[in-house]
Amino acid sequence: MFISDAFAQAAAPAASGPAGLLNSMLLPIVMIVVLYFVMIRPQMKRQKETKAMMDSLAKGDEVVTQGGVIGKISKLGETFATVEVANGVELQVQRSAIVQVLPKGSYK
Repeated sequence: MFISDAFAQAAAPAASGPAGLLNSMLLPIVMIVVLYFVMIRPQMKRQKETKAMMDSLAKGDEVVTQGGVIGKISKLGETFATVEVANGVELQVQRSAIVQVLPKGSYK
């Protein structure tokens, strides 16, 4: 009485042929390309810069550690570095804990 009859609508014709396949694959391909340029490429660039900084560390460089400690490298090993934070006070840290090399003269 108050409810009207429901009629099924005709289905839309399916896309056929190579043009339909191209249209259906275009969005995922575009998303992968955008993901590469927005997330993956900058991360790879950052890793390359960090590795170059780690390889260029030398005795006498003024550095900042992950904990925010500023000091001058007094000894440098393969996996550890000794950072002098004050006269006669040295800390031994992992090389990977060094996050930044400061310009000469920043630390006194």
